Amino acid sequence: MTLNKAQIKQLRTLGMQLNPLIMIGRNDITDTLIKQADETIEKREIIKCAVQDGSGLTAKEAGTQLADALHAELVQVIGNRFVLYRETKRDDVKKIRLVR
Repeated sequence: MTLNKAQIKQLRTLGMQLNPLIMIGRNDITDTLIKQADETIEKREIIKCAVQDGSGLTAKEAGTQLADALHAELVQVIGNRFVLYRETKRDDVKKIRLVR
């Protein structure tokens, strides 16, 4: 799914209000971290992640790798944080209605 400019703007606004739920540390991106991020993004559709000082990755590198692993969209990178979006397949989660 490719996001258009209006959708990215909408998701960036939503992402600004979030606290980081996934922390990437010195072990960088592991299978455990991918599994945790997958469960979290499936419940919320949008998540903010932070790259800590001990990591060998920049936020852009980590965001790109994690987005590829999760089949998600990298919405925004600011400093050591980034926002990911993926539409959930669950029916019990309130879905984000994207603008056209």
